[in-house]
Amino acid sequence: MNRLLVVVNVLGKMVVVFGLTMLIPLCLAFWLDDEAGWVFQESILVTLSCGLIMWLLTRRYKRELQTRDGFLLVVLIWSVLPAFAMLPFLFYLPDLSLSMAYFEAVSGLTATGGTVLTGLDNLPLSINLWRGEIVWLGGMGLIVLAVAILPLLGVGGRQIFKAETPGPMKESKLTPRIAETAKGLWLIYASLTMVCMIAYRWAGMDWFDAVMHAFTTLGLGGFSSHDASFGYWDSPLIELVAIIFMLIAGINFATHFLAWRAKSFVSYRFDPEVGWFLFIVFASCLGFACYLWFFNIYTDPLTALRYASFNIISVATTTGYSSTDYSLWPIFIPFWMLFLSAFCTSSGSTGGGIKMMRARILYQQVYRELITMMHPNAVTPAKLGKTVISSRVVFAVLVFIFVYIVSIVIMTLVLTLSGLDEMTAFSAAVACINNLGPGLGGIGPATTYASLTEFQTWICSFAMLLGRLEFFTLLVVFTPAFWRK
Repeated sequence: MNRLLVVVNVLGKMVVVFGLTMLIPLCLAFWLDDEAGWVFQESILVTLSCGLIMWLLTRRYKRELQTRDGFLLVVLIWSVLPAFAMLPFLFYLPDLSLSMAYFEAVSGLTATGGTVLTGLDNLPLSINLWRGEIVWLGGMGLIVLAVAILPLLGVGGRQIFKAETPGPMKESKLTPRIAETAKGLWLIYASLTMVCMIAYRWAGMDWFDAVMHAFTTLGLGGFSSHDASFGYWDSPLIELVAIIFMLIAGINFATHFLAWRAKSFVSYRFDPEVGWFLFIVFASCLGFACYLWFFNIYTDPLTALRYASFNIISVATTTGYSSTDYSLWPIFIPFWMLFLSAFCTSSGSTGGGIKMMRARILYQQVYRELITMMHPNAVTPAKLGKTVISSRVVFAVLVFIFVYIVSIVIMTLVLTLSGLDEMTAFSAAVACINNLGPGLGGIGPATTYASLTEFQTWICSFAMLLGRLEFFTLLVVFTPAFWRK
């Protein structure tokens, strides 16, 4: 019980800080005098009140967080903050159900980008800005932000950072102090967002759309302020800017940090994921551009390359933008795009899926087993570059892949049992667990998740949280051993 109270104390502080982030759309609403100003006033009041109550009622329970406290706090933050993030949607759109509002908030904070809203072009700018802001906050991980500010609140953050951060960043610190690491990562993240915003404005967006889409591009979340997404502009230059920054956001931010600190691009050369990530993405774009041109989907090869590149990179990086309804392409291409979303992005990036690091380790293990079958006495250690991968890491990856596949199967079966057709159910499971957003069938790039029932919406919300927390961080909290002393 004491563990829970300690965690609730920190959670209360986080809720207060999160409530203050609503001041940005509130100021925009007052500046533009749009009709959503009162929505953010009430949302801030409710959020700050709840946060302060949690904080004050548990103020006697303060100590350094243990490892299990970190896991519990991560799960609570990612499941509780959407309940406050959804308030502006719930207040402004009275016809929106609780499940739909929570889905929209979870989709934003997990940088998934699937939406249940239509008529985005007619929403107040402050509401759309809030949608973009929660993607930006969630993209890098609210926990990293928490690590940067929790020391100011008197709470250490090392355990929280380790529980949330994916891939190799669990094992290495980029600076001696974990708070400095988090601040360094956010500095890179914020700087790239600023550059992306300026690039969008230069390419032809107005300032609001440039800010909104810079948030969702670096967060790889895919929320847009237009129902047609990037088809609204139909601009090759704007799409090129998006491609560049989606690729940047798909690379490990630790690598960006090291490159910035060393003032050199050498870090990218030695990153074991970057080369494979770029090669697979570019090969897919070129191959399918030729496919679309050869089968006369697009009669001009450059047009085929344009649409193939933007949409494939958007899906492969789990962003979820679209410039055309790619579900109408030959079905092999959308399925390949879903497959790319499962593994393309790097660990430590804002993307979803199993990450390129785990895919490479799995490939190494498969190759190792094939060699062992032919040469039983051969010693063939799995390697990433010159680094030998320990058996413990290989086993962990195999277990992760098993849980990943089982989760997709279970989610697909549950959604099918609830009444969804097979295509929609499977793509929804893959898209939500990979934090991709749009799928195929009834939730394709030209549609939304609004057609889902309340039960199906809750299932998809859980799938997004499961994928964002990389399964074990969430599942461990449900084990009896976790709660034993």
